[in-house]
Amino acid sequence: MSEARIIPGFPAVGAAALRLAPMAPLSLLGARLAKNLGRRHPSLFTRLGDQAEKIFLIDPSDLPLVFRLAPRPVAPRLEAVRRDRAGRWDARIAGPLAALLGLVHGVYDGDALFFSRDLVIEGDTEAVLALRNAIDNEEIDLAAEAAAMFGPLEFVAAAPVRLLAALGSEWSGVALARTPRQRPV
Repeated sequence: MSEARIIPGFPAVGAAALRLAPMAPLSLLGARLAKNLGRRHPSLFTRLGDQAEKIFLIDPSDLPLVFRLAPRPVAPRLEAVRRDRAGRWDARIAGPLAALLGLVHGVYDGDALFFSRDLVIEGDTEAVLALRNAIDNEEIDLAAEAAAMFGPLEFVAAAPVRLLAALGSEWSGVALARTPRQRPV
């Protein structure tokens, strides 16, 4: 039987820094990430079907910002916005950043997080399940996706990005990359 993991909170100093950070650079990175994900993992957004027209609010509860995801296959969009400017959404997924990224990287099991109340779902649950299944199917590694954002220099960027992800994971307790043979808890 596996023992439950304690989900780390994002370090307060990092959250405080994000409170002062401008949203435009984070949104530009988000837009680039969404575009690259659509290009490198085309079925990620296409398998959502009608759910791809929904707006998903990804709400890291330990950060002073949220992410609005519009997963349209032709033009996916991910933008960072201040929590009080979240706007309209169809489905909201909220929880500590470590839990949200852990879902992407296969560290945590979504059902276990939901039933332990570490993850809160509001709005269109069918859309959330479709997104979760699409992400699970693709086995996304955000460190690899970050390196891919360097285009033809991806092979040069891969090792430094992986190192930064490892250091960032150690500092924050947040899984910033997928590691081999991870089993969800």
